[in-house]
Amino acid sequence: MPDDKASNERPSRPSRPTRPFKGRHLARKGAVELLFEAEARGLSQVEMVEMRTALAQSNPDVSPLLPYAAVVARGVAEHAAHVDELITSHLQSWNLDRLPAVDRAILRVAVWELLYADDVPEPVAVDEAVELAKELSTDDSPGFINGVLGQVMLVTPQIRAAARAVQGGAS
Repeated sequence: MPDDKASNERPSRPSRPTRPFKGRHLARKGAVELLFEAEARGLSQVEMVEMRTALAQSNPDVSPLLPYAAVVARGVAEHAAHVDELITSHLQSWNLDRLPAVDRAILRVAVWELLYADDVPEPVAVDEAVELAKELSTDDSPGFINGVLGQVMLVTPQIRAAARAVQGGAS
């Protein structure tokens, strides 16, 4: 009698390639969580980065903050007024304070990436924000965030060009 087990086995499929930027996704999520916590605790983003770094160094049970998460949080802190102004200008019939805190954090990370992270393609920043909204926020949030960021993307090239012109004139 033939070995039925061998004939019923499926051929193994090649393993899926790992997401090359999964670390960036986790770092963005860490940045969103950090911004959310900073706001909830009434601390600055930079203070939160420093506290989290110190905690991870003193407690082996606490995961260290991923480097890109710290870069994003510090970047959002440095450019907070500009980032929030841009978000606010694209909220229709809403103001920033009325949004869920997690949505504010997601939008801040994404807008900072759109404006200041030259190595992040615009569609990636938007897609990552939508994915984070699916993971962390309400059912309505992914569509809302996608709409706001879609509008921000329309003006991003002009904002980046103006920033380069200012930097070029300052040198």
